[in-house]
Amino acid sequence: MKNMRKKKDVGIYGLTAKWYDKNSRKSRMTQMQEYANEIKTLVKEKAKILEIAPGPGYLSIELAKMGFEVTGVEISPDFVTIEKNNAKEANVSVDFKEGNASNLPCEENTFDFIVCSAAFKNFKEPVKAISEMYRVLKPGGTALIIDMNFNVTADDIENEIIKTEMKGFDKHFVKFAFKTFLKKGAYTKEDFEIFINETEFMDYKIKQEDISLYVYLTK
Repeated sequence: MKNMRKKKDVGIYGLTAKWYDKNSRKSRMTQMQEYANEIKTLVKEKAKILEIAPGPGYLSIELAKMGFEVTGVEISPDFVTIEKNNAKEANVSVDFKEGNASNLPCEENTFDFIVCSAAFKNFKEPVKAISEMYRVLKPGGTALIIDMNFNVTADDIENEIIKTEMKGFDKHFVKFAFKTFLKKGAYTKEDFEIFINETEFMDYKIKQEDISLYVYLTK
């Protein structure tokens, strides 16, 4: 992961994107609904929300169901197609578009809230990505980065796998991914503090929960 992101942002394309959508839908949907419910407590009604790297679009779609105006920026054109199809099936409107986290195709001071889940470790330029979040947030707005904690333990990973209720090959593959390339590409709390201190964000909070770090940034 670290070697891959030295050259460019890491994305998921082609058949792998289709496989991810098909095989992660059941295990991630409950988690996406939990994220959506938390975000709902942090924003006002009909807030404008940006999701960076939405993958198959599950979280953006859940937020759109709640009545928020949602935009999704995704580097993989294959995922953008999947996102649009999933939104159509869910009968909601989300502005999914292709773009890079380090150069968001969005105007400054646009969004009340930004969320990036399980993707930040894929970005080649983490400081620039956080700076872009600052640029497109409205004053007083909040960004939330949720990603794997480098300091996660083997027991933490085991408990996370149990929660997904995955079985067979999928269970073993995801466990292998967590313990190898995903963990190797992850950041620590201290890493995030270094990144944030190189941006204009002055107000932030970082908490650890299960295998993840939750990084709250307020403009």
